[in-house]
Amino acid sequence: MPVKGNAILEKILDMVNSNREIKTLWRIMNVNAIERLGYTDHGPMHFNFVANYALQIARIFENKGIPFSIVKDFGLTNDHAEVVIFLASLMHDLGMSIHRVNHEIFSLFIARDFLKEILDFMPVEEKTVVLSETLHAIISHSHGSAGKTSTVEGGIVRIADALDMSKGRSRIPYQMGKIDIHSVSANAIESVKVTEGKDKPVEVRIVMTTEAGVFQVDDFIEEKLEVSGLTKYIDVKSFLKEHGTEKLYKHYSS
Repeated sequence: MPVKGNAILEKILDMVNSNREIKTLWRIMNVNAIERLGYTDHGPMHFNFVANYALQIARIFENKGIPFSIVKDFGLTNDHAEVVIFLASLMHDLGMSIHRVNHEIFSLFIARDFLKEILDFMPVEEKTVVLSETLHAIISHSHGSAGKTSTVEGGIVRIADALDMSKGRSRIPYQMGKIDIHSVSANAIESVKVTEGKDKPVEVRIVMTTEAGVFQVDDFIEEKLEVSGLTKYIDVKSFLKEHGTEKLYKHYSS
């Protein structure tokens, strides 16, 4: 995980990497998700992808001068915004260790205990703001009215969570014989890449091997991007790969 000179993030990353309880919860979550429910990966690989996508988007925002909510509303720094994004990316699904239904709500009280411990080196006001903004980003990753985000950081995490959509993540339920529109569509997504855009600050490039991938892309647009509050900053382009050649399939732009 590249910290890019963010000393606070580096300190927190070291703490997370040495926390056996968090790692055990990730293992429990994957047992619940994969072995018991036949879902996609909800373990460390997923959270690593989400955190990397989220920080890529965040750093493009920084380069383009797009202000983060924790900076604008509380006078903290871009480094604090990255910490919120990183921690929410790692902890947004902790509730899966209890149950899939309402997991985003369960994630809040599990994450709060970890956050109080991890952020304890910060002054009280700073810690309280970072903790609260992280919990908001966690609840914001979900579908439904409870998941509507009102922060830039929460919107980024919501988007990044959905970007882990490629066939690598879907292969487990697919190989287990769970053949439905979700697994077939995800299995058609070859790659997802986040870069600086030309028309908007961020471009998300999604490469499909068959048109079945459109369902996955449309679901991302409808359930994640459109309610993230960040549509004016993010372009999404899907490409269909045939005979080794990638051709633009659809440009999603509002």
